[in-house]
Amino acid sequence: MGAKVLVVGSGGREHALAWKLAQSQHVAKVFMAPGNGGTASFAENIPISATSAPALLEFAKNNDIDLTVVGPDDALALGIVDAFKAAGLRIFGPNKAAAEIESSKAFAKAFMARHGIPTAKFQTFKKLEPARQYVENGKFPVVIKASGLALGKGVIIANDLQEAKNALKTMFMDRAFGDAANEVVIEEFLEGPEISIHVLSDGKDFVILPTSQDHKAALDGGRGPNTGGMGTVAPLPWVSAEDIERIRKEIVKPALAGMSAESRPFTGLLYPGLKMTADGPKVLEFNARWGDPETQSYMRLIKSDLYDVFLACAEGRLAGQKVEWSGGAACCVVLASGGYPGSYEKGKEISGIAAAEEISGVKVFHAGTAIKNGRLVTSGGRVLGVTATGDNLGKALQTAYQAIAEISFDGMYYRRDIGAASP
Repeated sequence: MGAKVLVVGSGGREHALAWKLAQSQHVAKVFMAPGNGGTASFAENIPISATSAPALLEFAKNNDIDLTVVGPDDALALGIVDAFKAAGLRIFGPNKAAAEIESSKAFAKAFMARHGIPTAKFQTFKKLEPARQYVENGKFPVVIKASGLALGKGVIIANDLQEAKNALKTMFMDRAFGDAANEVVIEEFLEGPEISIHVLSDGKDFVILPTSQDHKAALDGGRGPNTGGMGTVAPLPWVSAEDIERIRKEIVKPALAGMSAESRPFTGLLYPGLKMTADGPKVLEFNARWGDPETQSYMRLIKSDLYDVFLACAEGRLAGQKVEWSGGAACCVVLASGGYPGSYEKGKEISGIAAAEEISGVKVFHAGTAIKNGRLVTSGGRVLGVTATGDNLGKALQTAYQAIAEISFDGMYYRRDIGAASP
C-alpha cells in the first residue's frame, strides 16, 4: 500500500506541490484541503479550510494520513504543525514559534539584529505619531511594512514624505491591513535586484535550492501595487557560486543556528527574500513556507521524489537525502483577474487550458479557480500559473507566452515582461 498525503491550501503553490507529490512512487493518494478547480483532476478535494487545524487533524487521523504538507503562511502561524506533532502525526512545516520569523516582521528584524544577519536599517512602531516623526527626519525612498501577515501586500515603498505619511495613515488609521499593522516596521530602501532563496531544513541540516526571482508589482516595468506575485523565473544565471556561498555563510547558516539557539528549531521550508546590494546580499524578509509563484517553477525542475524529501525533513534525516534538479530553466506567468490586487469579480468562465497544455513543456497550475455547474470559473485574484520549461530561460519564457495566447477569461491580465530584466 502506498502512502496517503494531505496537502493543506488552495493556491497555485499547493496545486504544484500536490501535482509533484502525486508522481511519487511511494504515494497512493493525495487529498487537498480545500484544493481548487484544477486539483480535483488528480487529488480528492476536501471541504476543510486551511486554517481549521482541529478539523484537518481529525481528517488526518480518520484517514490514516502518512504525511501532511502545509502551504499557506496563516495556517503555520496559527500552529497547525504543533497540533499535528502533539498527536504524533508527520507534518512538513515549521511550528508556530519558528513560523514567527514570517508572521512578525518586527520579530524577524530584531532576530536578524541579534544574530548579525545583514538586513536594512530599521525601526519598529506601534503608534502613528512616533512613526510620523521618524519619517519626517528620514531619507527617501523608505519602506513601510505591516509587521503581520498581509497576503504579500503589506509593503509600501514611499518615495517622499507625503507618500510615507499616506502609507502610515493607511496602516494605523484606515486599518487597510487590519491587525497585521498593529506594529509597523520602517526601514531603509535597499538598491539592487531582488532574489528568492529557498532552503529545505530538518532543524539540523539544510539544502539550498536553485535561485529564483519573483515579480511582485502588478504591472509591466515593476509598476503598480504589490501583489502576492505575478510570475517567477528559475534559476538565475547572473547569481554566481560565490554569491550562493556568501548567502549560505552570512544568512542561511546564522538564521537556522539562531532559531535553534532560541529554542525555535526550523523544520520545513525557509525562504529569505534578498536584495543583492553593492555591499552583498541583504535580507528583505523571511518567509516560513514555499513561495507562490516560485513553487510552480521549482516543481517543474525538481527531479527527486518530493515525498522522500519532505519525509526526510519531517523525520530529521535530511543529511542523507540528495535533492536533484533538471538542467535548463523554468518560468511561471500568473494570469490574474481584472482589478487584482484590489477588488475583482469572480465566476468568469475559463477556456483554453487543454490547448495550452498540448504545447510541449507547458503545465498550467490553478490558483483561484472553482468548478460551478460543470464549468471551470475564476474564484480568486491570481487565477492560473502558466509554467514552462526550456533549455534556457529565453526558450522557457517564449513557450509560456505562446501557451498564454490559448487561454482566456473575461478581465484576464498578466505581465508581459516576466524574466525580461536582469542585471
